[in-house]
Amino acid sequence: MSGKCSTGWSVAAGLALTVLGAVLAPALALAEAPHPWQMWMQPAASPVAERFHEFHHFLLILITCISVFVLALLMYVCVRFRASANPTPSQTTHNTLIEVLWTVVPVLILVVIAIPSFKLMYYMDRVPDSKMTIKVTGHQWYWEYNYPDQGNFSFNSNLLDEKARKPDQPRLLAVDNPLVVPVGTNIRVQVAGTDVIHSWFVPSFGFQTYAVVGRLNEAWINVEKEGTYYGECNQICGVNHAFMPIEVKVVSQAAFDKWVADAKKKYAANPPAEAPGANPTQVAAAETAPAAPPASAGH
Repeated sequence: MSGKCSTGWSVAAGLALTVLGAVLAPALALAEAPHPWQMWMQPAASPVAERFHEFHHFLLILITCISVFVLALLMYVCVRFRASANPTPSQTTHNTLIEVLWTVVPVLILVVIAIPSFKLMYYMDRVPDSKMTIKVTGHQWYWEYNYPDQGNFSFNSNLLDEKARKPDQPRLLAVDNPLVVPVGTNIRVQVAGTDVIHSWFVPSFGFQTYAVVGRLNEAWINVEKEGTYYGECNQICGVNHAFMPIEVKVVSQAAFDKWVADAKKKYAANPPAEAPGANPTQVAAAETAPAAPPASAGH
């Protein structure tokens, strides 16, 4: 019984830490990028992220209730059936009611969780009436962005070199060419890959979609406030996986239209394959690759 009591105190301590984190979280998560010692999740910046947070809060309340019930039951067992109070233990081996309850109740809990979960998945995957489309292509180890509705121009987005990074730009998250989108607009985001599996993940948007070779995945975003948002590839994709950040600038529609006009000229003169700042890792890999063997005379 002493072992059960120890387990009960461990559950109580874990529950206390969870509640403390819930109380302190709103004061600690204040921006669109991760910060040292940050707790909780980044603030939601899209309808999808808001629903993710609501579902998370619902699950937190549910598991807290379950943990409190289990803790209370465990403490009751420790007190009621301790050796000093119960010197002659019961020999009961089966109880039909209890066995039915501990089978049916978990099933009902899973059904209660499944209903909002399926609704959220449908809401997340069904792209509403989109005003524009952006295609994101993952490469080792950088992102390529294409705007088919704004003239079909493309550009590469690489990790910003440490020498070029400004003091107000976050380390390992700032890029040379960020993705730019208008605020308050339903945007269809198509994600593809060219080599290995990558993942385009922006926590504030509640957006994570895999970039798979030979497959075009899609989801949608609608960012509700202007600002700069950061994310990273969170699919282990090779040696430079940690240096594949995502930076998204959300601007007004007027500012976006102006940026598009400038981008058409800028990136038309410098297509992605020849853009300054092309991925040095890929260039180095090409230079060190072994030469192909010469063709035989008989072929």
